[in-house]
Amino acid sequence: MDGKKIFIVGHKNPDTDSMVSAAAYAAFKQECGITNCRAIRAGKPTPQTEYIFERFGVPLPEFVPDLIPKAEHYCRSGAETVPEDTSLSEAMSLLEKTGGRVLPVTDKKGRYHSLLHYGAFAQEVLKMMTPRQKTVIRTSGELLAKVLHAQPLVMHNEKEIRKSPVIVAAAEAESFRRLLEEHIPANTVVIVGDRADIQRHIIEAKSRIMIITSGNVLDKDLRTLAEKNGVTVLISPYDTASTVLLLIYSMPVSCVSNKEVQPVHKSDPLKKISPMLATAPGKTLPVLDEEERVAGLISESDLFDEPNIDLILVDHNEISQAIEGAEQFRILEILDHHRLGNLSTRYPITFINKPVGATCTIIAELYRQSHTPMKSEIASILLCGILADTLALQSATTTAEDRSMAQYLADITNLDAGTLGREVLSAASKISGRSAREIISQDMKIYNENGFQFSVSQIEVENPAEITGRKAEFVEILDDERAKNGRLFAALLVTDIIRLSSLLVISAPADFLQTLTLPQQEDNVYYMKDIVSRKKQLMPILSEILENYGRQP
Repeated sequence: MDGKKIFIVGHKNPDTDSMVSAAAYAAFKQECGITNCRAIRAGKPTPQTEYIFERFGVPLPEFVPDLIPKAEHYCRSGAETVPEDTSLSEAMSLLEKTGGRVLPVTDKKGRYHSLLHYGAFAQEVLKMMTPRQKTVIRTSGELLAKVLHAQPLVMHNEKEIRKSPVIVAAAEAESFRRLLEEHIPANTVVIVGDRADIQRHIIEAKSRIMIITSGNVLDKDLRTLAEKNGVTVLISPYDTASTVLLLIYSMPVSCVSNKEVQPVHKSDPLKKISPMLATAPGKTLPVLDEEERVAGLISESDLFDEPNIDLILVDHNEISQAIEGAEQFRILEILDHHRLGNLSTRYPITFINKPVGATCTIIAELYRQSHTPMKSEIASILLCGILADTLALQSATTTAEDRSMAQYLADITNLDAGTLGREVLSAASKISGRSAREIISQDMKIYNENGFQFSVSQIEVENPAEITGRKAEFVEILDDERAKNGRLFAALLVTDIIRLSSLLVISAPADFLQTLTLPQQEDNVYYMKDIVSRKKQLMPILSEILENYGRQP
């Protein structure tokens, strides 16, 4: 599979650390000469993330909503195509040269038109060669000259492609005259030998094209007459039989290509295209892009190959948090700072998991260890990623390594970590005008613990009352999230970045709420003093609660 790409991606509801890690690690790989790496994101950036990338002029990772296997993941790029006015001879030569089974045909705007394959060609030739009907070809003087390797003596409207009956002037003069009168001479292509009287009649009748076989020439006076009467004259180097056979190959490829073959699109899922390939000519179909241009070919055998994308996961290692469809692709590396989940791989991989406050700390350390130059804008967003995920180095997850790396990045970027930290946290706390669903979805993680599945979202604010004042709206969305996905509970951790404590807004069955030993502030809202980290502080509490809940009869 040529053109293989490596996508570097954070979890499907990416926070700042996740998004920055993907962008910075892709930049690291490219600095190391691995140019086929690029950062992608599976979700919408948070306001904080947008602020950081915009402030330092770094493009956001490309949005890829999912990696459900699609045609683009298996197709062979760089497929040969031919324009619809290409001669059949040239198209068939290209098909033979490439060893392919099919050849896509494009229209005048470069978009997909039809598909040439041997079955369509054979069917059309058999139809033309039936003795029950006269031979009619669709061609131009230019195509005829090219396919016959003919010497053009006189050319008129050489690019015009239209249907023409084919007449072989093999009879006596009088018989030929009657034969020609059965047609409209201005439409006919006439094959003739060296008989001057027949040549003159063809020209006087103003036939469309006269082809003289076996390299025979035309008298000067007849050439002058042909120019006057608008008759195209070609000298074929081949004998009559060979010339007649080659006429078929002068037709534009669009005359024999199959317009009924439906192509697939890059975004079409495999479950849609698999049955189409089973009945396709040569078990192969063209793959089109968004502009209906041919992006490649896909065959039934391609579906047995590995897809043309490999993955590197950053800031997560659980498949429930990964971009949808990730399990269908080869995972090359994982860089993370969370607990180990249940992800398994078919091959050995590079796995870096360190107990630090941010994945950005790990990425920055890789730059330092490998002595890889770090661009100022990359160092700046890495510093922001560390500050965002550690609440400006105040979170319980913050380590000495985070502080040391933050200072190093601040030094090389000439940024003040304290001021920048306050600005980064302030950007995260702006929630006015944003819907409850958007806030809950922006940084949601799905967990499986003690046989129960649940979700915990997190939002960092300067004033938790902005959330509790809209409690009914948030609880309604959490109810919907829990019911729709069959989860035990759905929660939102509202972290107060001023007081460094949190509120837990939760939707759960009554019997589960009864097991909570947390201080209740009001219905569905619990106070969590000194709790700011979902990973290091909240999850151990929830694990213990779930263990006790699971023991209930």
